[in-house]
Amino acid sequence: MSARDAETDFSSRMSYGDYLGLDRLLSAQKPLSEAPDELLFIIQHQTSELWMKLMLSELDAARRAIAADRLAEAFKMLARVSRIMEQLNSAWDVLRTMTPSDYTTFRDRLGQSSGFQSLQYRQIEFALGNRNVAMLRPHAHDPAATAELNAELNRLSLYQEVLAHAVRQGWDLPMSLTATPSQAPHRDDPAVTALWAAVYRDTAAHWSLYELAEKLVDLEDYFRRWRFNHVTTVERVIGFKRGTGGTGGVHYLKMMLAVELFPELWHVRTDL
Repeated sequence: MSARDAETDFSSRMSYGDYLGLDRLLSAQKPLSEAPDELLFIIQHQTSELWMKLMLSELDAARRAIAADRLAEAFKMLARVSRIMEQLNSAWDVLRTMTPSDYTTFRDRLGQSSGFQSLQYRQIEFALGNRNVAMLRPHAHDPAATAELNAELNRLSLYQEVLAHAVRQGWDLPMSLTATPSQAPHRDDPAVTALWAAVYRDTAAHWSLYELAEKLVDLEDYFRRWRFNHVTTVERVIGFKRGTGGTGGVHYLKMMLAVELFPELWHVRTDL
């Protein structure tokens, strides 16, 4: 087939642009200044939100698969989440082409808006287990957003689903780890460390849990890189100024680097 044979009459048919809703998507960028870099800033964050939408869908499906002990399905979904995080990491390379001089030409137009207020990012953190009910406050003005976050807090986190699966496979873990959805970040537990130590010392006997553990490590590895890239990009562009949303900027972001989502999977490596 040549280009001459391609369909060209879409007066009564769905086109590529129709299917993707490109008229709405490409008109959603509305800079508030004449600064050329504001378009970069907007597109960077809008595309990140699109990737996060897919990430939430995959995390939801992965948790449901693990809860049903269908690990093979969950492996594919978790691998996709890691690749999504890779895309989010690469996006920082584009944003880093914006210099401090570029950013200052439109920063004041942002008002109090900040990525700290991203609903989807908060949902991802909650899904991965970094839960803090105080983080509901930035969304208190939005009943629908608050309801979504509370719904997430009423589900087992990804790591809790993993530990619940291990219990169903006969591993002895404290009931408190999986009985109810966590309302706080997961803390290192000796019983969980012992579980992973046994898995890593005899991978052939526990291959499914071993593979699941490595999928979690991959995911957190990419997530840590995302946080680090966020810190370095912010410091490169605004130094140590406070964030537009009132956070401590780089100081706050550096504190987030210390957060561990699946601590036992990292700590156990010292004991092996």
